[in-house]
Amino acid sequence: MTTLHAQVESPLGPIVLSADTSGRLTGVCIGGVAGRLEAKTPTDGHGVDGATQLLRDAAVQLDEYFAGRRTCFEVPVALEGSPFQQQVWAELRRIPYGTTQSYGQLAARLGRPGAARAVGHANARNPIAVIVPCHRVIGSSGQLTGYGGGLGAKRHLLALEARGPVSPSDTAPVGTSLPPSPCPG
Repeated sequence: MTTLHAQVESPLGPIVLSADTSGRLTGVCIGGVAGRLEAKTPTDGHGVDGATQLLRDAAVQLDEYFAGRRTCFEVPVALEGSPFQQQVWAELRRIPYGTTQSYGQLAARLGRPGAARAVGHANARNPIAVIVPCHRVIGSSGQLTGYGGGLGAKRHLLALEARGPVSPSDTAPVGTSLPPSPCPG
C-alpha cells in the first residue's frame, strides 16, 4: 500500500503527517524530516486523491487545535501494534482535552494496575502524536516524563489545553462566523 506524506508547520516546528491510500492517517511526527507527497497508482477505492484530502483535513484540524478552536480530531486513523498497544492507544483517546492522567491511572483503567511501565512503553510507541494524545500522560508525581516530540513540546501542548478552547468569536474577524469543531459524543 502506498503511503503519502505532508509536512505542516506548527508552533512545535515541522510536523510530518502520513496517510495510506485506504484513507487513514498512519503517522503524526513532531519535528520530522521534510515530507513529500508520493503519487503512485492506487490499488484500492480511496487512492492517492483520498489520502491527499485526508492529509489536508488533518493539517486543517491541527491548525485549529493549535489556534485553540479544536478539542478533538475527526480523521480516520490506522494504529498498528500489539493488542495491548491498541488498548492503550484507545484509552489515550478517551483522556479528555485539558486533563492528564498518570501511567498508573491509565494502567488501572485497563484493568492492569501493575502495568504502568508497560503502558509507558506503549505510549512511547504511539505513531500518531497529538491526535492520539499521548502528551496527556504524566508521571505519578505529576511530573512530565518522556515525550517523542521532546518535553518542551509536551509542556507546550499541555499549556495550550490548560488555557481551554477559544470560542469562534474570540478569533474570527468581525462579521465572520466560524463553526466550533464538533466532538463525537
